[in-house]
Amino acid sequence: MRGLGLALNRPACSQPQSTTQEETRVSNKIKVALLGLGSVGEAFAEHFLAKIQEDRIDVEIVAVADRHPDTPVALGFAHSKVPVFQDAMEVIKLGDQVDLIFDLTGNAELRQQLRAGLQASNNRHTVIAPEVFAHLLWNFFGESKALLQHAQTGY
Repeated sequence: MRGLGLALNRPACSQPQSTTQEETRVSNKIKVALLGLGSVGEAFAEHFLAKIQEDRIDVEIVAVADRHPDTPVALGFAHSKVPVFQDAMEVIKLGDQVDLIFDLTGNAELRQQLRAGLQASNNRHTVIAPEVFAHLLWNFFGESKALLQHAQTGY
């Protein structure tokens, strides 16, 4: 599987490119924001962070948002110097400092507001991953217990 990832990261040009290992490592880091740290988001965040640390995956959680920033998981992120927002729309202001937003709120209206916010700010970089992508990753984590699911998980 790692070989496939390396093949996908090759440049599509015929001339070899000269980059150092450090440049490649930094440029491939995926910067993630997690929105919603309730029952679904908390379980996902804990396992996602553990997987990043255990497997040394080049992913960084750069922001989280939850209506209740005083929960243990939100406070844990704050203690680790990850910005914690009470308003999920604040993440949009981070611009291209965020590659991927996991929307784990289960709130379809918020999801629409996030898309509109990205469009209004002309952010063509950040991608919003709905909850179904968290479920896909959960299956790759190999967890025997199913991740809880909100009623609305679509895009």
